[in-house]
This record gives sequence, C-alpha cells and structure tokens, in this order.
Amino acid sequence: MHNLVIGAKGQLGTELTKLLDEKKNNYVATDSKELDITDKNKVIDFFQKNKPEYVFHCAAYTAVDNAEEEPGKSMNQKVNVEGTKNVANAAERVGATLIYISTDYVFDGTKSEMYTEQDKPNPKNEYGKAKFEGEEIVSKIMSRYYILRTSWVFGKYGKNFVYTMLNLSKKHDKITVVSDQIGRPTWTRTLAEFMLYVVDNNLPFGLYQTSNDGQCSWYEFASEILKNTSTKVLPIRSDNYPQKAYRPKHSVMSLEKMNNTGFKNIDWKQALNKFLKDMENQ
Repeated sequence: MHNLVIGAKGQLGTELTKLLDEKKNNYVATDSKELDITDKNKVIDFFQKNKPEYVFHCAAYTAVDNAEEEPGKSMNQKVNVEGTKNVANAAERVGATLIYISTDYVFDGTKSEMYTEQDKPNPKNEYGKAKFEGEEIVSKIMSRYYILRTSWVFGKYGKNFVYTMLNLSKKHDKITVVSDQIGRPTWTRTLAEFMLYVVDNNLPFGLYQTSNDGQCSWYEFASEILKNTSTKVLPIRSDNYPQKAYRPKHSVMSLEKMNNTGFKNIDWKQALNKFLKDMENQ
C-alpha cells in the first residue's frame, strides 16, 4: 500500500478516492468504523501493519456551530486535535508523508488584504482553534508533511452550501444570504487534484493555501448557484443572521504559492459550473 485515505467517506475523502481510482493508484480507504483516529493504540497498530507511504488526513469534525458548546466542543477537540496528534505520531513512526487539511477559519478575518502563509493565525471560533492546533501538531511532529488550508468547500459527495441553496430554492421564491463575509469557494475536485499534485511533484514540504481562483461573498456565491432558477437571492448583513460560531468577515487567502507550483487552477465560477453540469449528467 502506498496511499492511505483517512476519512474516506466524507465529502473530500470520497472525492479523493474517486480521483485515485481514475489514476489507478493503490490505496486503502478508512473511515471511523475502520479506523477510529481518537484511539491512539489502534492508530499505531494500523500504521505499523500497513506502513503507508502517503497519508491523506481528510477526517475532521466540521460542525462549526456545534463546536461552540458541548457535546460538539469535546468532539471537535477529540477528533481535530487528539485524532490529528495520533495520526501524526503514527505516520512519523513509519516514515510516511502526511497531507493535512486545514481551514481559513484559522484567521480572524480583520485583515483587508489577502492572508498569506506568513500571516499569523488568530482563530476566533472553536473549530478554527482546533484546526490551527492540528497544524501546529503536524508541523512539530512530522518530518515530511503538507498542510493545505482551504475554504468554503463544496462538492458532489456530502452536505455543502451548494446543495443547501439548491434545496432551499425548491421551497422558496426568495432567499436571504449574508453579503458581508468574503472568501474563496473551493471545489473538492480541485482540492483533491492539488493534494495529489503536491505528492506527485515532490513539492517542498510545508504550508500551502488551496482554493479556486477568484473571491466572492456568500450572497454572490448563492446568486451564481441559483442564476438559472426563479428564486431571488437577497443580501443580508451578518448582524441580521446570528450564528453560534464567529465567522471571519474577510478570509480571502493568497493562492500565489499554490499557483506558482505550476498547478493548473480554475476560477470558482468555472468550478461551480463544472460541478453543476456533472450533477445534471448523473
């Protein structure tokens, strides 16, 4: 076995396994039933038996609002911090390369310019704090690692903003969406392709920020999703749409480092349209 995909039944993990199948790459796929990453001894035993060369760590607790209070707060810490520590320790023991997925929520969103890999994180919600702690764990434990920060992820497999908007449009002729939070949408296909690209091209180890090109507000994102429907999208301020977890107002991450690797990225609108066409052809 060369590749291990952890969290293989999630939105990103499923996309990655489909891409590995297309490329005819060997891999073992696990989810929580096959490998509970919060169980230190089971993780060590699994790695010792299988000795993966590349570990794609797609497992995460992603219920951002639930992570603000119990029991979600404990699960967030258990999976995103303790689980990541177990995976990193086991991967380092067998000399594997770890590919860890992080988030734009490591930033507080108060910077008006794009965030670079050199900017100091300052997470303001529990999910962001746990994912940043995971970043620090990986960078301290691992000799060979890639940390890939991403944002506003959507794709074919699993719950996401695109599906939410499409489902709402079937029930409502008007939808209000926040217009004062700006970021970069990311298609799981693009993210999965870059995950393999860093490995296949032996890119320098370290931190990369990974999304589709371009930026928008959630309102603009929703408007593009529903442009061919009869549903009207109306802008609303975050103050009028309270949520448990703090959301960064401006979490646009610089993609200069990613794009300078030679990876062929596409604009988020192109990615969205490709995804929607793929859904139509199912």
